[in-house]
Amino acid sequence: MKWTTLLLVLLATSTTFAEDWPQWMGPKRDNIWRETGIVEEFGDEPRYLWKTPIAGGYAGPSIANGRVYVTDYVTKDDVKVSNFERELFTGIERVMCLDQTTGKELWKHQYPVQYTMSYPAGPRCTPNVHGGHVYTLGGEGNLICFNAESGDVVWSKNLPVEYATKTPLWGYAAHPLIEGDTLITLAGGPGSLVVALDLKTGEEVWRSLTSKEQGYAPPRIIQAGGKRQLIVAYPEGLSGLDPATGKEYWTAPYQANNGSIIMTPVHAGNHIYVGGFNNKNLLVELGTDEPTATTVWRDQPRLAMSPVNVQPFLTDDKTLIGFDQSGQMLCLDLLTGERIWQSTEPLNMSRPVNSGTAFIVKNEDRFFLFNEQGELIIARLSREGYDEVDSMKVIESTNLAFGRDVVWSAPAYADKCAFIRNDKEIVCVDLSVR
Repeated sequence: MKWTTLLLVLLATSTTFAEDWPQWMGPKRDNIWRETGIVEEFGDEPRYLWKTPIAGGYAGPSIANGRVYVTDYVTKDDVKVSNFERELFTGIERVMCLDQTTGKELWKHQYPVQYTMSYPAGPRCTPNVHGGHVYTLGGEGNLICFNAESGDVVWSKNLPVEYATKTPLWGYAAHPLIEGDTLITLAGGPGSLVVALDLKTGEEVWRSLTSKEQGYAPPRIIQAGGKRQLIVAYPEGLSGLDPATGKEYWTAPYQANNGSIIMTPVHAGNHIYVGGFNNKNLLVELGTDEPTATTVWRDQPRLAMSPVNVQPFLTDDKTLIGFDQSGQMLCLDLLTGERIWQSTEPLNMSRPVNSGTAFIVKNEDRFFLFNEQGELIIARLSREGYDEVDSMKVIESTNLAFGRDVVWSAPAYADKCAFIRNDKEIVCVDLSVR
């Protein structure tokens, strides 16, 4: 009887577990929300658990150990501009730690910074919480390691100064990656496009590759060709490296327009796909016995996908769904680049809008989307099409892009809630079944 009772308790626990969201795209960096007991449809009004004022930024929050970590930019300047001329804006970047249950501020760190980048609303990168520390990367390359509990600075680096480079046009936007005892990030500069730093000290472990611009694509880890590989996409190539040493296994040439390679590479079976601005795309086939890669096709006009703000989602080894720079949601056959269907429905638009945005996260057999109008959407996505189940307005669009109001920040999903920010507040919305 005791063993039966214990088994029932364990089964109940396994189906009601609470999960953190400690980094960009969630615990496994795959945009899958694995909690159960989540609503099938929304009610009449959002169930807000709390709202906390913050300032500008595109960086999504991270959730770990009962705390919310979020970054912003406080300035008196008008930053609702494109700023392709690299004018200067003066303000402070902040890193804030909030209580997950109440939204109350627990600690805050701030530092002055001049913005030179385009779309200067605030930081881009989601904080990364790991091993009692939180790592943040600001829009102008201020990389800081904090004690996650106290907010004390453990170490910090200014990447443009450290590596003799300059901030990319759209700011430092490639979310750093934790691999073993290192933090891997795009830095820039000769021979140091990508660097690995010791998690505890910030000391450099290795540096690798050279590119005239950093690009914005977050690196990723895969297993292929009998090796663990670090995959790095950048304006001049797609490379597979040894994550322990930075040694180059292979490189496929690539030329991104305006340095605009933004998505993290998609790994599908024995293929890697990347797409950048204006139909600059690349599919490579990976070696099965050795860490090699062969180009299958590149730069397919009117085919494939050029993601901008939204990481596309791989539903199986040959089906990719995401948002193109045209503002349409596309479904691709990944092996051929053929567009199976396209839709503007997630954005409530009759026609596409430039860089239309809705962030995609899978939960069980459906998807949660958060669009640039500040709406949460429940939908089913497949090769057969887009099937919307329900939608609900949760936050205002406080920024500006291409002449329209937008909110371009990816939510975090944890403890059966959505944590969503704009340039005025961060909110916690209860999505649990009641």
